[in-house]
Amino acid sequence: MNLIILLLPIIAIVLMFRSQKKRQQQQQQMQTALEPGAGVRTIGGLYAQVKAVNEETVELEIAPGVVTHFTKSAVAAVLDPQDYDAIINGRPADDELPEPEAEDAEPVEAKPLTLTKDSAEKGDAEGGAPASK
Repeated sequence: MNLIILLLPIIAIVLMFRSQKKRQQQQQQMQTALEPGAGVRTIGGLYAQVKAVNEETVELEIAPGVVTHFTKSAVAAVLDPQDYDAIINGRPADDELPEPEAEDAEPVEAKPLTLTKDSAEKGDAEGGAPASK
């Protein structure tokens, strides 16, 4: 019984160090795989395109003609070209395309929301906001 109490914390510590080491290796592989033209996301949430890779820094183009220098450790993820294009240009992914509307469905009339005092007194009867008293 005493042996189990001593071994559990040791096993937990070994597992934590092991998972941390795996994450560090994945980060290192990602940083070494950086190449010009790749789309990336920084740890600050900035999306940019890699222009040049140096020993410890990366040159990122954040807007056309605007190049900044970041450390390699500031790059959180290297994105697929399709994902990068969808994020930058606002295009939905293939599985997120809007479904076409059915031809049989009746169009719903959109009533503008009014926030005047008159519509509040009318209540819901005429589409205004309910009167609050």
